[in-house]
Amino acid sequence: MKRDVDSPLFSGSFALGTVSAPGRTPFPALVLSDARVLDLRTALGAPELTVRTLLERWDEVLPRLRGLAADTAGDWLPLDGLRIHAPVEPRQIFQSGANYRQHVIDLAVAHRSPDDPRTVEEARAEIAAVMDRRAAEDLPYVFIGLPSAITGPYDDVVLPAWAEKPDWELELAAVIAKPAHRVSVEEALTYVAGYTMANDLTDRATVFRQDMPAIGTDWLRSKNAPGFTPLGPWIVPTESIADSGDLRVTLKLNGETMQDESTKDMIFGVARMVSYVSQSAQLLPGDLVLTGSPAGNGMHWGRLLRDGDVMEGTITGLGAQRTRCVAEKPS
Repeated sequence: MKRDVDSPLFSGSFALGTVSAPGRTPFPALVLSDARVLDLRTALGAPELTVRTLLERWDEVLPRLRGLAADTAGDWLPLDGLRIHAPVEPRQIFQSGANYRQHVIDLAVAHRSPDDPRTVEEARAEIAAVMDRRAAEDLPYVFIGLPSAITGPYDDVVLPAWAEKPDWELELAAVIAKPAHRVSVEEALTYVAGYTMANDLTDRATVFRQDMPAIGTDWLRSKNAPGFTPLGPWIVPTESIADSGDLRVTLKLNGETMQDESTKDMIFGVARMVSYVSQSAQLLPGDLVLTGSPAGNGMHWGRLLRDGDVMEGTITGLGAQRTRCVAEKPS
């Protein structure tokens, strides 16, 4: 892990993470912005505690976390030397597609058929009209991901041999605090414990079923390879993020900025997304609601991921992740 020791790790006074020391199993940690961590299993007297089980008691535990963060006499450990894992193991992952206006327009242009008679300008104008209609009809597009795709924010990402066009998608993710079913937009954010970031990798070559085009998208294959969702590093409480609709999402590939967009470009914000998901499914503590990827993906640049690439992602107030791509070794 590389960081600027003179800058805070995240917004606010504390965040949650899952870390481990050499020779120790991972433990849920209270993390301070000055890079100190506290083992919450010891601090809360709960030997079997995980971040997910902590979230199941979020309203009860949050005041205690504030108190622990203010107690400088605790048994704090330096973050340096610890391994940072994905901050939570969710039971469910809800992923949003086509939620950034500019991103959708860019992808639509990139995926045009070679015999499409429209000019680039005409194609962009038509898809922009579709985005306006979707916003007016109030219908987000959500599908389901697998927890087994999650990996840590500094772990290597293995590119499967079958993935011909692996691409990056850095996204803001909401972390659910309590069971939510059929909640209104107005109350939806009260069910969110905090925010983290997810790089929702996608193999563009397998998004659409070529054998049966009428079926449409194949999210299982294109998005759910092991390690295709680097997550974290932290869960930053909602109270430390002033406005989830005004955060900067930035991804660099080998030091070159590829994505750099505000969440202002989202068609549907966090509250709308959480409410929409809850109308069909029941959200559970620790679940993730990914809010979609902004513009600047590899399809737009004509440059997909390959062996040795390094991705560095940041979202305002949520810290930074750094992952290296490694080609799958022949079996």
